[in-house]
Amino acid sequence: MKVGVVTFPGSLDDVDAQRAVRVGGHEAVALWHGEHDLRGVDAVILPGGFSYGDYLRCGAISRFSPVMAEVIEAAGKGMPVLGICNGFQILCESHLLPGALIRNDHRKFVCRDQRLRIENVDTPWTSAYAAGAEITVPLKNGEGGFVADEATLDRLEGEGRVVARYLDHNPNGSLRDIAGITNERGNVVGLMPHPEHAVESLTGPGTEGLGFFTSLVERVLA
Repeated sequence: MKVGVVTFPGSLDDVDAQRAVRVGGHEAVALWHGEHDLRGVDAVILPGGFSYGDYLRCGAISRFSPVMAEVIEAAGKGMPVLGICNGFQILCESHLLPGALIRNDHRKFVCRDQRLRIENVDTPWTSAYAAGAEITVPLKNGEGGFVADEATLDRLEGEGRVVARYLDHNPNGSLRDIAGITNERGNVVGLMPHPEHAVESLTGPGTEGLGFFTSLVERVLA
């Protein structure tokens, strides 16, 4: 599959995401934030970083990038979209996902290997995992606390739209230990931790993040 990885001014993990795509068996296609062209990709990743310097709010300016008009339209038609960290923030700002990401409750940047439980394996990004799988991937954020009103949280829980949940320790104050969610259709996923940094045994805590990238093949072949 051709997987587009968008680079915004301030993106830090776009090259890492491209590598993860290739390790996962796909073709990585670099997409520029200022273009109105998805170049025929089958899926899109919005990577981590500090797009536009995180001015106004994290992801608030990126939401209006020309390429996001194409991403929003494609997502509405069912294209798989994964937002990692800053990408998760952009998805919330774009209203592709509910809620928001705010400053960590301890007011400090956190960088650690984080244990997660995969709770929804019915998305194009998680189908390679077994339900309830526990994985460890890096986490690095200063504004990673997921918040939403109680009605939205109850709906996410009731509809099984919590994709991943923090285990052992909540690193940023996310409500109900939520680390990632999906939209109603299941094709758009936002995840605060970084699976792209856990796809090769030489670097990172292991390869347990690779499933987010091989899942695309699992989904197609299912």
